[in-house]
Amino acid sequence: MQYIGIDIAKSSFVSAFPRGEGYSTSTYKNDINGIKTFLGKLDKSLHHCVLEATGNYGALLVGMLVECDISVSVINPKQIKHFSKVMLSVTKTDKIDAQLISLYGSKMEPKPYKMPSVNIQSLKQQKTLLYQLKKQLTMSYNLLESFNILPKVDALALKMLNKNIACLEDQIARLEEEMLCMTQENYKELYERISSIKGIGNRTSIELIVSTGGGKDFQNAKQFSKYIGLAPIYEHSGSSVRKKGHINRHGNPGLRSLLYMASWSAIRFNKSCKDFYERLKEREKPGKVALIAVANKLIRQVFAIIRDNNFYVDGHLSKLKTIH
Repeated sequence: MQYIGIDIAKSSFVSAFPRGEGYSTSTYKNDINGIKTFLGKLDKSLHHCVLEATGNYGALLVGMLVECDISVSVINPKQIKHFSKVMLSVTKTDKIDAQLISLYGSKMEPKPYKMPSVNIQSLKQQKTLLYQLKKQLTMSYNLLESFNILPKVDALALKMLNKNIACLEDQIARLEEEMLCMTQENYKELYERISSIKGIGNRTSIELIVSTGGGKDFQNAKQFSKYIGLAPIYEHSGSSVRKKGHINRHGNPGLRSLLYMASWSAIRFNKSCKDFYERLKEREKPGKVALIAVANKLIRQVFAIIRDNNFYVDGHLSKLKTIH
């Protein structure tokens, strides 16, 4: 297998094909025609493309590669950054980055990317829009608060600001309702199984389904927790290295925040989480550390019910009849 490194930019991308001891690099436009030209140089039985996750800039290329049945891997930029340090790379250009990504592919042999379902893609776009709308709403609230302390507020400015806030609140409510309906319609059983865990509400259930694609591609609970960014890190070496443990934080920060908030409810209503939290407090663990550990336990409960196709019953997993 020959790994083709690709460095993505907004309007173009650079490919690096291994050639003997070096690389052959070419630049293409990041549009349909440019990608079609690039695809004409690929052999699906020989080539495996590797690129960094760059948000929407690489989506069209990845989609067209998958449609053509050409293997492609989408790598966390942090992995490429750390690999660059390992290789003592001191120069950064688009061509060198593409070559470095190609080298990463040949050394690490990453797994092929699995394209999310159409419904997951739609939910991800709606989630992104929802996040931006909430940011705008927070900014508008802050602006309104700053207006209210002025000795005299312009009537037109205040009217338009209030109108904008009302519009944003309406859009957010409609979008949240649409996401809930879409999730319940297309992932009814999965949604109901996750929601059966005490402490996990509608918003967290939707976020878990969208962020993990339904959680079917994880082999164990630790891998699931690591992907989300709640897996603990230990750094002990010899007699001198004894760093304080912390979570890896490599995953979705929004989902981590929701799970942390869910832990507050879980320690009251989820028997397993409540008992776990009390044991940690008896060992004099700080409150925040204990709550993060409870959030990690919630993730393990989610993984268990996805793996076993079960519904959660407080204190244990129980096989219930499938809901039609």
